[in-house]
Amino acid sequence: PIEVVGLLNDLYTLYDAILRNYDVYKVETIGDTYMVASGLPQRNGSRHAAEIAYMALDILSSVGDFRVRHAPSVPIHIRIGLHSGPCMAGAVGVTRYCLFGDTVNTASRMESTGLPYRIHMSRSTVQALLSLDEGYKIDVRGQTELKGKDVEETYWLVGKAGFPRPLPTPLHIKPV
Repeated sequence: PIEVVGLLNDLYTLYDAILRNYDVYKVETIGDTYMVASGLPQRNGSRHAAEIAYMALDILSSVGDFRVRHAPSVPIHIRIGLHSGPCMAGAVGVTRYCLFGDTVNTASRMESTGLPYRIHMSRSTVQALLSLDEGYKIDVRGQTELKGKDVEETYWLVGKAGFPRPLPTPLHIKPV
C-alpha cells in the first residue's frame, strides 16, 4: 500500500506540474483516475478542447520518462480519454467543485475503452479541435462500443504540428 500511494503521489505531482501550463481545472482524483476539465469553472470559448488536447500530449510525453521508485524498470502505461460537451457543475462543500452528467461519463468511457499510450477521443472533441485548425494529428480508431451508450466512431489523437517532445510508442494490444 505504501508503494502504491508513493507511485500515485509521484505521478499526480508530475500531472499537477504540467497542468499549471494550461487553462484547465483539476476536478478530482479517484484511485488511479485523474480528471481534468477546461472551460469550467471559467469559460474559455472554443479553447477547451485545445487546452485539454495539448495537455494530454504533454502528459503522455512526460510519462514516457517517468520511473516508478520501487520498480524503475516497470513503465507506466497510461490511457487518456477526451470528450467535449455540456455538463452540470456545482460547488460541493467549501473547496470542491464537481462535474456531473453525460459528458463526464463519456469522457470516462473514452479512457476506459482506450489503449496504453493512446489518447482516445470522441467525435465532438475531434470536431472542436479541427475547427481551430491548429495542426492536431488525428487517426480514426473506428467503431467502439461504449458501456451505457451505443457503438460510436472514435479517434486517436496522435500528435500536433510543432509539438516539441517525443511521444511513447503505443503498444499493439487488441482490446477484448
